[in-house]
Amino acid sequence: MAHGEYTHIEIPADDLDRARRFYSGVFGWDIGTMGGFGDYLVYRTTGEHPGGGGIGRRNVNVAATIVNYVEVDSIEAALDRVRELGGSVTGARTEVPGMGWWIAVTDSEGNPFALFEPAPR
Repeated sequence: MAHGEYTHIEIPADDLDRARRFYSGVFGWDIGTMGGFGDYLVYRTTGEHPGGGGIGRRNVNVAATIVNYVEVDSIEAALDRVRELGGSVTGARTEVPGMGWWIAVTDSEGNPFALFEPAPR
């Protein structure tokens, strides 16, 4: 991934098994578990430009609505731009062990999304 690209789309669910059946049945997504993340499924889309994300329990380990994660080179630099351009920070910087860091923000129109800074490779 590169700066500014969607890196992860997180989908809330009330019933993880039902959500798994739905998304794999409708789109053919490969959906599995991720060690150490409990009730959190990860998916991989299919097609020419595959992507992925997660499915978690609504208001338990994910938000109440879909959250799009956008990769940035530096969370701090991106937060400065978010604030300058009318957005706001709505969460705390949180580590995803071994993967990087994320933080919840809103855009200038009040839409929630998240920034993701990958760990150095």
